[in-house]
Amino acid sequence: MATDYGLRTTDYGPRTTDHGLRTTDYGLRTADFRLLTTDSTSLNMSPMRQKTAAIVVIGNEILTGKSQDKNASFLIGEMHGLGVALRRVVIIPDDVDAIATAVRECAEQFDYVFTSGGVGPTHDDVTIESVARAFDREVIRHPELEAMLRSYFGDGVDAARLRMAAVPEGSDLIRGVDLRWPVLAIKNVYVLPGVPELFRKKFEAIRERFRAEPFHTQVIYTREDEFDIAPRLDEVAAGHPEVDIGSYPTFTHEAYRVKITLEAKEQAAVERARDQLLMLLDPAFLAHIE
Repeated sequence: MATDYGLRTTDYGPRTTDHGLRTTDYGLRTADFRLLTTDSTSLNMSPMRQKTAAIVVIGNEILTGKSQDKNASFLIGEMHGLGVALRRVVIIPDDVDAIATAVRECAEQFDYVFTSGGVGPTHDDVTIESVARAFDREVIRHPELEAMLRSYFGDGVDAARLRMAAVPEGSDLIRGVDLRWPVLAIKNVYVLPGVPELFRKKFEAIRERFRAEPFHTQVIYTREDEFDIAPRLDEVAAGHPEVDIGSYPTFTHEAYRVKITLEAKEQAAVERARDQLLMLLDPAFLAHIE
């Protein structure tokens, strides 16, 4: 329910999902890996003391537009809902060195790393080898996975199917409810398939292990121009460094011109920043608060 500041409570919220990534954001055409971050356009993006995560999306098909990535956009919403700050999305080709470098760097910088794609029986499925190289490990055949594969496929088991038992040495198998095949993890890296349905199923089976303190958010919609309110946002940001303040202009909504978000791990911190900002904004131009 919106806090009552004497404003109309008509919902002028955006029609798009706040944490969704358009697949066109991934239209990269290069053999070198690129970094896409989820950093806000905020005037103040101070780091909060919180768990952080990164996604490494793997596949030539994503970079060439043959397939659209859906896993990163899904995981952005999941991470935020769990109270984990997703700080980086890396999209790279099926190249062992590029994958190993990206995984190693992300594992060093963030609490959790999730890989998407490159897990399978074909020549371009090189994620296992790459993750092993990232940690200077050998690729071995996991005896438990091999036993599961032989039991499942019976006489139909062959070299291609047994390749699914290959893991970086020292990996853990994480089981979940309704999961036929466990999730593979090595250190803080979780290896997930690229097929969206399988990616979601596997992540949802282990999602609660990542739950942290939730984010607290307030949203203010104003009809003032972003250029005009920028100095006031600067003032609030300087006075409340523990709060992430985002400013998002729109040119398609008649009801408001700027959406302002205030977010932090502590509700009281958000409320203090909100109250100061409301004192600085012109009440005649306020559209909605939620």
